[in-house]
Amino acid sequence: MKRMGSLLLAGTVAFAAFGAAAAQERPTARIIVPFAAGGPNDVVARLAAKGLTEILGQNIIVDNKPGATGAIGTQFVADAAPDGLTMLLASSSSMSTGPLLMPSVRFDPVKDFIPVDLIALDENILVVHPSVAAKTTQELIDYAKAHPNDLNYSTSGIGSSYHLGTQLFSSRAGIEMTHVPYKGTAPAVLDLLAGRVQVQFQAVSQARGNIESGKVRPLAIASPKRHPAFPNIPTVAESANLPDFSFMTWMGLFFPAGTPEAEVDRMRDALHKAMQLPELKKRITDLGMQPTSQSPEAIAAQIEGDLARWGKVIKDGNIVLQ
Repeated sequence: MKRMGSLLLAGTVAFAAFGAAAAQERPTARIIVPFAAGGPNDVVARLAAKGLTEILGQNIIVDNKPGATGAIGTQFVADAAPDGLTMLLASSSSMSTGPLLMPSVRFDPVKDFIPVDLIALDENILVVHPSVAAKTTQELIDYAKAHPNDLNYSTSGIGSSYHLGTQLFSSRAGIEMTHVPYKGTAPAVLDLLAGRVQVQFQAVSQARGNIESGKVRPLAIASPKRHPAFPNIPTVAESANLPDFSFMTWMGLFFPAGTPEAEVDRMRDALHKAMQLPELKKRITDLGMQPTSQSPEAIAAQIEGDLARWGKVIKDGNIVLQ
């Protein structure tokens, strides 16, 4: 009996070692981020890569391929071999606003990708420089109606999600503000802090520090519900006569179309397990984002809804990339 027990133990250890070795033998997989390093998309991708590596025992790395409002990296994944080794950290901007603003792109955001799952929601918040007298969204709207184009708002560029979101807000509110586009989020925020522009929609993950330090004044969350990090800040819909107004940035993992179903299921299961890791969940929430998950059908519907909504905003605002 002792000998049999020893053999079973030895066999179990050998099988476990074989399983670990097999996992390590899998080729390195890549998560392509279609934006520069250091931004919210990049941070989420690196957290996901770390969690997936831990769960799968397979090396997952992040590869940044920025440019053309996310179109370069997104097209790279659409053209990649569907072998389960290339994924896209996609976002609402790269999968909806980018294709709408760049008719020359060759990828179809619905047909050319298979969703693994969403990872995080980065909700947006309306903030103003402390020099602005308005203390609520309605007061801001009232001032803008009385003083057309007196208020300047900054964004990370023409056609960015913040440009389109502010255009949607202005259209719904019936106001006119002057758009000041920048080459990236950092300079747009710096000029808001300096008071050279007065209004901005920012991701909560980016605005949180400046809100807590009093460098900007938050007016409202651009989401259907209040944000758990700022439960006392109302939604835009609550604080002004703009029912159902919201725009949020979602981020998730996608494979190129044609990737075997078994590989998609393997990665989806691993991502679900990774998202339960306490450190990963804490890092995402500490950034001001909210972990999330949706079915493939719901993700496809989300993308199609985004395309319809932002397509109308772009057409009505005559927004073109320069």
